[in-house]
Amino acid sequence: MDTTVLIPAYNEEAHIQAVVATARDAGFPVLVVDDGSTDRTAQAAEAAGATVLRLPQNQGKSSALAHGLAQIQTPYVLMLDADLVNLKPCHLLRLLEPVRSGKLDMAIGVFKSGGFMTDFGNRATPFLSGQRACKTNWLKSVPNLTQEPWPEPAITDHLSRSKARWAYVELTGAGQVMKEQKRGLWKGLGLRLKMYIAILRYHFSGKSRA
Repeated sequence: MDTTVLIPAYNEEAHIQAVVATARDAGFPVLVVDDGSTDRTAQAAEAAGATVLRLPQNQGKSSALAHGLAQIQTPYVLMLDADLVNLKPCHLLRLLEPVRSGKLDMAIGVFKSGGFMTDFGNRATPFLSGQRACKTNWLKSVPNLTQEPWPEPAITDHLSRSKARWAYVELTGAGQVMKEQKRGLWKGLGLRLKMYIAILRYHFSGKSRA
């Protein structure tokens, strides 16, 4: 197999098993990076067939992604969030195909008909999508990948600066559990605001232009 599915996860016991099972059904090996979870995320992922790398404490999605990326040897990598719903093997194959065929350097998945809130959020900020396919070596070349807690701004910035070929790929029927659903309304909103502030800080930082 030429592709590894990489899933950073923090306290996703309720959702990770279904995501891993779908990736395994699609024929891919799966590496889950358990980012210091306090629930049974690691055990659920292993039960579904994933290899699990456990971090001793919560370090943020960027750091979890980087730790997992360092372990991957396949030419291609599929990045997925741990809280996806209604994900099907065909979604993963559709995301990977234009990269594997050489048409694109990166494919970014966006939800369609996966639920009003997830569709709206994903369409409003598609560059923040955690569903991506690319060459492993390209991802390893992204500078400042762990500068902020979320890796998507650094990846998107590098897409522009490296003049990589990329496009959005619709994942019809798939969706995502919103932060407000998982953490509660106010805590979820707080986490979302924190993410947006980190994104703005990254783009206005001189380090992003290194």
